[in-house]
Amino acid sequence: MDKVFPLTTAFAEAIVSSEPLKHKAAVQAARTAIIDWLACTFGGALDRTTLILLDQLSPGNGNAVIIGQERRTDALTAALINAHAGHVLDYDDVHSSVRGHPTTVIVPALLALASETRISAEQLIAGYVVGLEAMARLGLSLGTKHYENGFHATATLGTIGAAAAVAHVLGYSVEETAVALGLAATHSSGLRLQFGYDAKPYHAGMAARSGLLSAKLAKAGFGGARDFLDNPIGFFSAFAFGEERPQATVENWGSPWQIVSPGLTLKAFPCCTASHPVGVIGIQLHQEGLRAEAIDTVTITFPPGGDAALVVTNPATGIDARFSAEYVFATALIDGALRIDHFGETPVREDLMALARRVRRRHDETAPRLSSDPKTRFVIADITLTTGERLTREFKGLPGVTDPTDKFRDATGNHPAVSAVPELARTMLSEDDLYRFLDVLGQRLT
Repeated sequence: MDKVFPLTTAFAEAIVSSEPLKHKAAVQAARTAIIDWLACTFGGALDRTTLILLDQLSPGNGNAVIIGQERRTDALTAALINAHAGHVLDYDDVHSSVRGHPTTVIVPALLALASETRISAEQLIAGYVVGLEAMARLGLSLGTKHYENGFHATATLGTIGAAAAVAHVLGYSVEETAVALGLAATHSSGLRLQFGYDAKPYHAGMAARSGLLSAKLAKAGFGGARDFLDNPIGFFSAFAFGEERPQATVENWGSPWQIVSPGLTLKAFPCCTASHPVGVIGIQLHQEGLRAEAIDTVTITFPPGGDAALVVTNPATGIDARFSAEYVFATALIDGALRIDHFGETPVREDLMALARRVRRRHDETAPRLSSDPKTRFVIADITLTTGERLTREFKGLPGVTDPTDKFRDATGNHPAVSAVPELARTMLSEDDLYRFLDVLGQRLT
């Protein structure tokens, strides 16, 4: 480079020079996360909104797989469709440093890339680990206001994570990588006001497509700023609201990898992550035999910022109910479970809402504000019974699953056409392995 941009250059150099395949734990975590994401993507492949996007985008010519569709299309369209499908159920993984969903942006971009450039399964895994690292490091560097002021980090950081993943896989130069990152940053968009609407999973699709496109443009010689982290009117000025910690983008890069620590949370329930502790408490109370008719009022306490994503208090359908702590508590307590059918497009059940309306929220202002530190996440439920008796239950951290194999079987109906996917994801190494894997992902399950 003819000019010195210290932080952007260091970030680009870390992306280009990383060697994640040397780290067994990172590779294993990546393979597990891919299985989990594919469960979500097969589950969302025929969603109404996925089909709308397929219809409106008029997929072009190409060999990129549309998962669960028995169709091929151009790489950019496939990246968008598969990313949207993977997030549409809100069942995909989350990362605390990102405060969002990295896999459903990065992996679709890399699968689409594989339709245009022959790569190996190991290269795809390496690119995914590096892309997630870049996305998470940016999340750490921005502080909490980026999310709380209204940005959806899956979208704003996902574009850059996807571009970083592609740059790593294809061995870009540091300068090409810096341009790709800057182009991705200028695509960064997505507002939390869309939570509960079709546009929320579309954010993931936008980010996957934009990240891949940014990387392709940079390689083709398309110009762009090479200092998105250093420029005084750059990424931090626009998105951090004065909370930036620039060095968090590169300090201790890969030591350990963010996919290992703090690691991904693989969702146990198909709803917003912030509601999961509430759901666990509800299920526990159901198992203890508590019934809705015995409850007078419920108060759910979060740390400051702990329910920022839970923007719905009085949902109309299961879609916006994914973002309602009140509905999640009521459903978990009454039905003793949180299933995909609880969060569909049908109107919410009145018996669930009758209890949900008796649920209130508050914040413990003496507690640390919710951050990427898992110790700042907790939920306390105080239940007053009609008898006047009081019950208190607390959950700290986030619940999740460690092995998504059963989740995959459930999401695919254990369909024999794709039953080999988990084992393939755990073992694939070569180019041939990856393209056999892609052929299986293209199977339609209905």
